[in-house]
Amino acid sequence: MRVPELIQRKREGEELEQEELAFLIEGYMRGEIPDYQISAFLMAVFFKGLTEAETDNLTALMIASGEKLDLSDIPGLKVDKHSTGGVGDKTSLIAAPIAAAAGVVVPMISGRSLGHTGGTLDKLESIPGFNVNLSLDQFKAQLATHGLAFIGQTDQIAPVDGKLYAMRDVTGTVESIPLIASSIMSKKIAAGVDALILDVKVGAGAFMKSQVNARRLAQLMVGIGRRLDKKVQALITDMNQPLGYAVGNALEVMEVSQTLQNSGPIDLTRLSLELAARMIFLAKITPTLEAARELAQTKLLDGSGYRKFKEVITAQGGNAQVLDRFDLLPNATGMREIVTTRGGYVSAIDAEGIGKAVVMIGGGRNAVDDTIDHAVGIILEVKVGSKVDAGAVLCRLYHTSENNLEEAAEIVEDSFKISNNAPEQREIVLEVVG
Repeated sequence: MRVPELIQRKREGEELEQEELAFLIEGYMRGEIPDYQISAFLMAVFFKGLTEAETDNLTALMIASGEKLDLSDIPGLKVDKHSTGGVGDKTSLIAAPIAAAAGVVVPMISGRSLGHTGGTLDKLESIPGFNVNLSLDQFKAQLATHGLAFIGQTDQIAPVDGKLYAMRDVTGTVESIPLIASSIMSKKIAAGVDALILDVKVGAGAFMKSQVNARRLAQLMVGIGRRLDKKVQALITDMNQPLGYAVGNALEVMEVSQTLQNSGPIDLTRLSLELAARMIFLAKITPTLEAARELAQTKLLDGSGYRKFKEVITAQGGNAQVLDRFDLLPNATGMREIVTTRGGYVSAIDAEGIGKAVVMIGGGRNAVDDTIDHAVGIILEVKVGSKVDAGAVLCRLYHTSENNLEEAAEIVEDSFKISNNAPEQREIVLEVVG
């Protein structure tokens, strides 16, 4: 086989056989196929897509590139939750502790921020001492003891996905639906999960801008899971405005604490409870989804989820007191208010603009090796539908440097749209797949 011929065939939309994909992927892992050729292949996939068989085969090759974690010696079904990335999306830090408090074993393998979207690992690392770099043995031991552990993707789990993702990031091929699907599902299945809840974001602040594409992605991932004998459900959820009020790592941890103490934003609380309920139901803790919703609500109201998160923070070397004393978290040194010059109703808040502004002041990454300032971010004072008077504060930017501050403030100001009439209310969960 010759690499240029395989690239040409995919460029023409032809289907590659399993052994041909294996030749490309395994050759790339061994360093025999250079970056420029795999980049050309990824671009061909971006434009021509993959068939269902190709996507399944690529996922299987990614899983086989590393170790498949065996969690069978830990009692109970293992259920993870994954989001395709959003702005202000801290549901993993709420839904996972609530589900674990209800008896679900949650092996949470999470990611870092890239571009305008946040990452669970970065939020956790704003907690002093929190260690996301557990070995697989430590990961399993913590799951057995506490029912919940948070780690990043290791070199042992689907390592070729890490290489391919880095290449997709620098070649403009991140948004490819089959490549997203195979990337997510390979990591989750290699991590030994029995079931998976997917939160597929759609809208201005998501990678999927249209509900049609979000549905395609959800259906593809649910299909991959089913064909590999895994229970998978996907919620398609709105990401046209930030989720909750806080955007930025330490600020989001503060909002997680408030939400786990039942004083968080309505949209964040509702979505987190629905995700937790579906994790509980897929773990067969309850006989019905409605019973799972009631149990999730109970675990929020009685403080079990809050205590579980504290327990896990301590187990992973972090200072759990941060959930009660926000001064122990990284705190910004400066604050800038963004005000409206006209009265009316907030008709839109561009989540992508808010996310990009946080990255500009140091709260995210443009490149994988960028350093994050955990203290910076934005706190919204309004949501879509809020009525405001001229001069009202729309949000506050928290910063530690003047670098890019003016430009970021302009982007934030432009992200708010004020209209004379109140907009129609939009549901947070738009659709369920699977």
